[in-house]
Amino acid sequence: MAVKLELYRVFKEVAETGNISVAAKNLYISQSAVSQSIKQLETALQARLFSRSPRGVSLTGEGQMLYQYVRSALGLIATGEDKLSQAQQLLLGTLVIGASDTVTSWFLTPYLEAFHREHPGIRLKIVSGRSAKVLSLLKSGTVDIAFASSPSDSVLATWPCFSTHAVFVAGSGYPCDFDHVYTLQEIAAFPLILLERKASSRVFLEQYFLKSGVTLNPEIELSSRGLLVSLSRIGLGVAGVTLEFVQKSLDAGEIRLLRTDFEIPARSVDMCTLQDVTPTAAAAAFMEMVRRGTC
Repeated sequence: MAVKLELYRVFKEVAETGNISVAAKNLYISQSAVSQSIKQLETALQARLFSRSPRGVSLTGEGQMLYQYVRSALGLIATGEDKLSQAQQLLLGTLVIGASDTVTSWFLTPYLEAFHREHPGIRLKIVSGRSAKVLSLLKSGTVDIAFASSPSDSVLATWPCFSTHAVFVAGSGYPCDFDHVYTLQEIAAFPLILLERKASSRVFLEQYFLKSGVTLNPEIELSSRGLLVSLSRIGLGVAGVTLEFVQKSLDAGEIRLLRTDFEIPARSVDMCTLQDVTPTAAAAAFMEMVRRGTC
């Protein structure tokens, strides 16, 4: 049995005022409209809700029982509308972002700080994961925004944030010729330190080498980008890394860049949302901040 919400609003007003004319005035409708609404509700529920007298109306036993639930339900609706309004005004709410630890620390941190400063009522939640994971979470609705490497999916709306370049490095004391220009085959012959196989950058690197018939067989596979630098720095091998993420270590002389006669194509780290899903007010505000490049 479906009863229009407006009938319950009229019922609640009459119950609280005990007077049809006063209720009509408060609701900005006619007395006849109020009376008709009450009659319609009683017919739909097959119950007498009010007792009439010259002094006004009062709830019957059944009406009193119904009123307790209607008051609670309409109160919850009003609270929900208020919360929604506050969320739209960025006064409260939650923004969930999916990104790798590296992207968060290297790129997102200043934006997160600026957004939190401007909208302290919005709770920020970061879900860590590689590209495949955060894109899966985006599609399932678990995160509002995902940051992923070179995503290619028609259901996604993307915005390029920065480019990354794959290079090879070794510790400054590693027994190799840093002036030599290495070929694909020569790089593959080194004891290699690479990210684990499920990492998108590892997949991209292997595919690039395979196009020239060269297979990569690393001696060490890691889940942490930071360990790539640490283990190459102490001389355990040549690491395949992302140039942008290791620039500080290069500048500090902890590791050195190997020269190559090939250049691996750049990849893009993009801000992603679902194409046909309207972002929340908080997500829209954060994306606009990133697009402006201001934080």
